[in-house]
Amino acid sequence: MKKNSLFLLALIGVLTLGSCKKSDDAYSCATCATTPRAASTYDASSGGVYIGVLIGSSGTIRFNIMNNGTDINAVMVIDGITVNLTSSVTWVSGQPYIAPFTGTLNGSPVSITFSVNNIGGSPTITTASVPGHPSIEFTLAKETSTALVEGFEGTYSTSQSKKGTFNILLSRVLGKWGGVAKEDGSSGVDDINGTIVNGKLIDDSNTQVGTLSGDEISGTFVDGNNTTITISGKRTL
Repeated sequence: MKKNSLFLLALIGVLTLGSCKKSDDAYSCATCATTPRAASTYDASSGGVYIGVLIGSSGTIRFNIMNNGTDINAVMVIDGITVNLTSSVTWVSGQPYIAPFTGTLNGSPVSITFSVNNIGGSPTITTASVPGHPSIEFTLAKETSTALVEGFEGTYSTSQSKKGTFNILLSRVLGKWGGVAKEDGSSGVDDINGTIVNGKLIDDSNTQVGTLSGDEISGTFVDGNNTTITISGKRTL
């Protein structure tokens, strides 16, 4: 198992599964936060809120490390199933935080080890055991009190008749996005990241890959191999 954290560097340098409803045919994530969930107390520490998307299946994860002053827990949603996770490892101010989070999925044990340095940098999943999902890849970012982080799950298709999953995190305030893409039936995962300019998602090769509109992402572009790729995603965290 490996972990992807390209998006983190952009977020930390500046200091984050809901149901949906339709209004006028526009998707809106009804349970997603519209303001930062993170408490300012933990902006420069290992405590606080960490937001993630996962692939190898599809889903999201949110870690709460003492953000409300008392609780340490996480909620993972994978293929629409909610898994509540807890840890008994005590958080210590000024120190890194490394801890296994455990719970159950369909009656079987889940264990995910979370690690972050003392200032909230480089959050990672170092090991993960999730029954039925042996090859999960995580992308994590620390949310701060001034920069909400949103999780989007989506799909893509190509002019070569290939399809896959496209899951990203983004911060509108910081103008950054990043995540992972995986072709259906493939074991390989592609890291993806870039900037947000006037609602347009620009990748690291300066190609506009999509447009952000409310809680939706969509777009069609031609990659370096002259393959046309169409993406579509919705916010779920």
